[in-house]
Parts: sequence; structure tokens; C-alpha cells
Amino acid sequence: MHDLDLRSLEIFRTVAVEGSITRAARRLNRVQSNISTRIKQLEQQLKKNLFLRQHRGLTLTADGHLLLSYADRLLQLSMEASEALNEGQPSGVFRIGSMESTAAARLPEILCRYNQLYPDVGIELETDTARAVLQRLLNRDVDIAFVAEPVIFADLRTQTVFEEALVLVTPQSFPPIENTKEVSGKTVIAFESGCAYRRYLDEWLLASGIVPGGVIAVGSYLAILACVSAGTGFAVVPQCVLDTVSLKGQFRLYPLPNKFARIKTLLVWRSDFQSAKLDALKKLLPAL
Repeated sequence: MHDLDLRSLEIFRTVAVEGSITRAARRLNRVQSNISTRIKQLEQQLKKNLFLRQHRGLTLTADGHLLLSYADRLLQLSMEASEALNEGQPSGVFRIGSMESTAAARLPEILCRYNQLYPDVGIELETDTARAVLQRLLNRDVDIAFVAEPVIFADLRTQTVFEEALVLVTPQSFPPIENTKEVSGKTVIAFESGCAYRRYLDEWLLASGIVPGGVIAVGSYLAILACVSAGTGFAVVPQCVLDTVSLKGQFRLYPLPNKFARIKTLLVWRSDFQSAKLDALKKLLPAL
């Protein structure tokens, strides 16, 4: 059997993660026929079926799962070897997953400084809900992640890097409130389920005995604040996000009480991930 080349393993791993030739081709910036050919050649080389072809996509066979475990390790070792031979200087692509709030309010200055210090690193920043970002990290689709606490996976490591104050935001058209329970019956504007802040919001509503009149799920803080400004309802937003926008008297702000007042943001990485890129980033992040 011929030796496996790393490029074929990278293509195989991308197809395995995406579950689709089409999505893998888009991610790798290649044509679909090229991806399909490389997978067929790999299966012929190994004399194994690596994927089950189904109507809704591709799923790994038992042999495919076995190869994926080796592919992950070999590609990781290749990256580490490249950095080691480069005298430990960060280089290559650094894939970062993050919640939108952290990406918008906390990371710009840090990543700007990182880019100035380590120009040989290409940063790819992806935003999603905390649940989705963690899944991408576990799938090795990103190298590190910034998500809100808690993170309880045994094969992940964490470092607290930010602490966010949470604020109840109501439209200027709402009368001032003395007790947060006064928002009962009003519509709450929030991210979809899977967002760490949505989970925190739901816990606060339940603990406070607040029953919203309805829920509107949106996909960005810009949309949340626009809905609140229009008088649609109320929201709970990190103060760091509010600090990045011009409020211009459009909202009334109230800090959340007691244990719901603050939430920690964690830097998360896989326990087997060792990289000069990560080590360099840690030096630029606050350690709480």
C-alpha cells in the first residue's frame, strides 16, 4: 500500500466533518469533481469503503472513523512539526470560533495586535452560538473557541479570559421600572436556543418569576437592539456589546441582579492541541 499524503487526509477529513462533497469543496475552494476523485482514489488505495453514500449526504463507515482518528493526529503533528522547524514561531492558519458578542466587542484589538506581532499567521474567525462553536471545536473544524461558561467536556481545556456584565435593555417607550418583574407580559428578544446568553436569560426569567408575553428569536445583536429600539420588547445583552454601539437615548438599561449580573467567557481548546499560535495568543489575553 502506498503511503498516505497529508493533502488527501485533509480532503478526507473535511468531507467527513462536512458530511457532503459539496460543502467540503466550498470549504476547500475546490471543484466538487476534484474532491470526489480524491476520495475515490483514497478508497481504492486503502481498498476500503470510507463513506456510506446516502440520500442526505455521506456518513463514515467503521473504517472511515478509524482513518479519521489517525488523520486528525497526523495533521496535528504536521502542523506542530512545521512550527517547531520554524523555531517555534507561529505560522499557518489559525481557526478561531467565537460567540458574536466576544468577536465584536473583545477580540478586534487583540487580534489586531496578534496580526502585528505574528504576520505569518492567517486568522480565520467564525461566529456562531456557543453550542455550535463548541461542536466545531470538538469536530476539529476550529482550533480554539471563545464561549461563555460552563464548558464540561473532559477532553477540552479552558482558561477564563473575560467577565461580562449583563444588562436588561428596554426601549425608551417603556416606562422606567423599579423591579425587573415588571417586564412580565412583554416580548423578549433573544438569540435562538444554543446560545449561552439565551440559556442564562432563560434561567434568569425562571428564577425571577418573569413570564414573557412571547419570544422573538433573531440572529445578531444588531437585530436584537433594533427590535428593542423599535419598542418590540426587552432583551438581556452583555455590557461590552452596548459599549460598542451608540445608544443615543434609545434604551433604558438595568443591571441584572445577584448571580445573574456577570458571566465568564472562556478560551477553550482541545487537550491534544499544542501550537505556538495558541501559546502566543494566551500571552495577549487577560487571565482572570
